[in-house]
Amino acid sequence: MSRTETDSIGPVEVPEQAYWGAQTQRSMINFAIGDQRMPLAVVHALALIKKAAARVNDRNGDLPADIARLIEQSANEVLAGEHDDQFPLVVWQTGSGTQSNMNVNEVIAGRANELAGKGRGGKSPVHPNDHVNCSQSSNDCFPTAMHIATVQAVKGDLLPAIAELSAGLAELAGRHMHLVKTGRTHMMDATPITFGQEISAFVAQLDHAQTAIRTALPAVCELAQGGTAVGTGLNAPHGFGEAIAGELAALSGLPFVTAPNKFAALAGHEPLTTLAGALKTLALSLMKLANDLRLLGSGPRGGLAEVRLPANEPGSSIMPGKVNPTQCEALSMLACQVLGNDLAISMAASHGHLQLNVFKPVIIHNLLQSIRLLADGCSNFQEHCIAGLEPDAAKMAEHLERGLMLVTALNPHIGYDKAAQIAKKAYTEGTTLREAALALGFLTDAEFDQWVKPENMLG
Repeated sequence: MSRTETDSIGPVEVPEQAYWGAQTQRSMINFAIGDQRMPLAVVHALALIKKAAARVNDRNGDLPADIARLIEQSANEVLAGEHDDQFPLVVWQTGSGTQSNMNVNEVIAGRANELAGKGRGGKSPVHPNDHVNCSQSSNDCFPTAMHIATVQAVKGDLLPAIAELSAGLAELAGRHMHLVKTGRTHMMDATPITFGQEISAFVAQLDHAQTAIRTALPAVCELAQGGTAVGTGLNAPHGFGEAIAGELAALSGLPFVTAPNKFAALAGHEPLTTLAGALKTLALSLMKLANDLRLLGSGPRGGLAEVRLPANEPGSSIMPGKVNPTQCEALSMLACQVLGNDLAISMAASHGHLQLNVFKPVIIHNLLQSIRLLADGCSNFQEHCIAGLEPDAAKMAEHLERGLMLVTALNPHIGYDKAAQIAKKAYTEGTTLREAALALGFLTDAEFDQWVKPENMLG
């Protein structure tokens, strides 16, 4: 069963159960590309904008009070997730996001009309353009929704997840700050370090990434709303941008403000690319964390085997008892995806032609995916890897005892060249540093004990 809806092009048949109208239906016909739906976070952000706009337009006298109430009631239902199935449009549509903005306008109007007793859909008493979209344009609504959805995801999901992983690593580092082991540079043995010192580096890297993300957020809190079509604010009353930003801040509890230059807010996406760069920094830190723990846990007999990673599941369908570093693999894979997303965001953001960037949907699709992956990845890695990870102190001691770069402690006493001879002899003959040093006659047994103390080489 269907009903007939109309737009400026003409009539179109819409499923009877749908709240949406003609423009949504045309988008479904004309953009049957892929299965990546417009993120619900963006849809809900658009609904929040419609609710805020109805309140501001009501106060300004630009919208009848009864119409404003119907819009707000319908928007509240969308925000509660009651109509998530009414937003079928894909990411791959118009680059301004116009069809998704109209999808939200039509659903809110269609439901409002039903609430008014006039049947589902249609344009009376609530019109999707004249009322729900009053004082707005897709060109300022969609970038505003992009910013709202992004800030909500970062503050609500990502930052807490980073803090969770950082705290877990800090606790691990604190417990093992005095566990001495071999350091490695260039993938080769180097001077000693403690396991706690090694892990502390990851805490600092996560802190750096978290600071970069927080630093990027104030610019993302600046909203394009009020710029309407090209940044001039045509058809929006004076002060609308400031008023709706204040309303959105009050409704969301987030520090949204109006963008100082609406032309830039529509035509460019520097705040989002800056944030994407910070997400890339986090992805790089997580990649190093995953790879380092994968190396340290390699073995259990033929590798470094200095840490024992949690055995969460069997690792092979053919080799009994094999356990793999699957959490490290998952974390490094999602980091690769975030790096790819950053490139897509950068390319899309470079297409701000004249007064409008028309690659907005792909920017927010990739950005929200990166935020989700990073948030889930941090939480999951803490729960299923870091929380159960333990160092193998015996293996660390074994490697430390056989480490050739302990010879560095002899430099101040016998000089670099003689120390190098000791290391070379020990490596070539498969002996210990002590045995090589004594054989060369460069120092006594007592001097070796006095000078070569790993615990004194930690800085």
